[in-house]
Parts: sequence; C-alpha cells; structure tokens
Amino acid sequence: MSPILRRILDASSSILVEKEQEIKLIVASLLARGHVLIEGVPGVAKTLTAKVISRLTGLDFKRVQMTPDLLPSDIIGGYVYDQRTGTFTLKKGPIFTNILFVDELNRASPRTQSALLEAMQERQVTIEGNTYVLEEPFMVIATQNPIETEGIFPLPESQLDRFLVKIESSYPSTKGFIDIMKRADFIEEASRELKPVLSKEEILRASKEASEVIVDDSIYQYIARIIEETRTHKLLRLGASPRAGIAIIRLSKAWAYLDGRKYVIPDDVKAVAIPALRHRLILKPEYEIEGGDPVAIVKEILGRVEVPRP
Repeated sequence: MSPILRRILDASSSILVEKEQEIKLIVASLLARGHVLIEGVPGVAKTLTAKVISRLTGLDFKRVQMTPDLLPSDIIGGYVYDQRTGTFTLKKGPIFTNILFVDELNRASPRTQSALLEAMQERQVTIEGNTYVLEEPFMVIATQNPIETEGIFPLPESQLDRFLVKIESSYPSTKGFIDIMKRADFIEEASRELKPVLSKEEILRASKEASEVIVDDSIYQYIARIIEETRTHKLLRLGASPRAGIAIIRLSKAWAYLDGRKYVIPDDVKAVAIPALRHRLILKPEYEIEGGDPVAIVKEILGRVEVPRP
C-alpha cells in the first residue's frame, strides 16, 4: 500500500466506518483526474466521506445543495455591477475549488446540471464569453438518492459518462452500525478537528506518478476485450464507449499506484471495472423491467474474458 493511501486510511479510520473501499476509489479517482458519483440512501455518510477526504488532503472544499430553482450562475458565478467603481467585477461561484461536493445532483434542472459539463470535461468555465481555467486538482463528487422519483431530473447518459466512477454507498454491517452509534458524538467532533496528512503538492505529484504507471500491451488487449463484450451482450442496448476503456486504464494505473506498484496487473482492472462501467451500460427495456443489473453483467463478462498470463 502506498504511503499516501495509508496516511488517509489511518487518519480516517476513527471517523469513517467500513468505508475503506469507497475511500480508495475516491482517492484513485482524484489521482486519475476524474469525478465521482455516489449513489445511496440518506444517512450513509456520503457528505462526511467527501469532507474527510478533502480535509486530509489539504484541498479546498465547497458544497452545493442542488434544488430545482438553482441557476447555473449559482454554481459557476457571474459578473456583478459595482456602483462605487462603475464596473463589473467577477464573483466566482463555488465551482472554483479543488473538491466540489454536489449533493443530490439529480434534483437540479437540466440547465443547471449542464453547467457542470464544461468544468468536468474541460476543467474550465465560461462566464459572459470569458474562459477561466480551474485550479488543479479539481474533482466533482456528486450524490444522488436512488429511491426518490418525484421532483428529480434523471441524469442524461452524456453527463453520467463524465463521471469516472459510480460508487454505491450501502448500509454498514450490524457491527459497523453499532460502532457508529457508540461513537456518533466523537465522530462529529473529530471530523471538524481533522488536520491535513497530505499537501496539495503531494497530491499533484502523486497524480503525475500514477499517470506514469506501466501498462503492458496484454492489459490494453484485456480491457479492449472487456469493452467489446459489453457492445455485443444480448442484454445491453448500449455497451461501453472508448471513454469507458480510457477510464478503466486511468483508474487501473491509480489503483496500482495506491497498492505500491509501478505496473498494472489484471487484478487492478477487475477491481475498477464495476465502478467504471456500472453507470455507462444501458440495459434493454425488457431486461430493465425484470430488474436487470449492469453489475451482474460486468461480473459475467469479467468471468468470461480470458485473463492475460504474466
């Protein structure tokens, strides 16, 4: 395990219970310069997880609560007239940060959702024709509630595809739940007193080192076969795009780096394939009605595609 991941896990273990895999995925996405979509019912520590990671990494953190009446300018900012000087000055929105936490993304209108697209893909925003480059590192962590169907605007496939991973945040085990209840007051206080265990410079350096992790041609072929299997699967209306393959490559490199290796192995690909693909696959209507699950399809494909030998 890399020193970076070890420091984060050690510092967060007393606050985040049974969240090790989620933490690793978020940190891997940060190093891979990607964005994270967390889906889970209320009360499973989605916001707390994002806050803890931002504080431990020493990164600037801002939170936006999405509502149907929120405007794009509420996120990216705009020009405000200054009566004293007679000029317009830029008032930056919360998107000018390192980690932007967007709570209940699917409650915002499509117009406001689209305000995030340029920032997520191009790492810049355009205000009144002027382009502003966002400071690195920049990551969006967004959440959505899977059980509510009223007053929401489902994310279009084009926006879902902008997220490097989708994490399904579930309930803790009985043991973990009891531990959370016993330490509820401590967790709340300790989360406010967290100190960075990393610097922004260390994160940027780690991101560069992760991008230099070696990927053998056999691994590229392995990923290509997995992606192509999704395109011909009988239960899928739409398989994974080339962007999905690139996402798996970048995540596999970051995953290997966090495991303390300078090269990718097939187990890295298997570890990241489900979070990288579950939100990019579109089921056929008849299978979706029957309660079909993209995760089951990815697992089936991973079990079928031949693993490259060392």
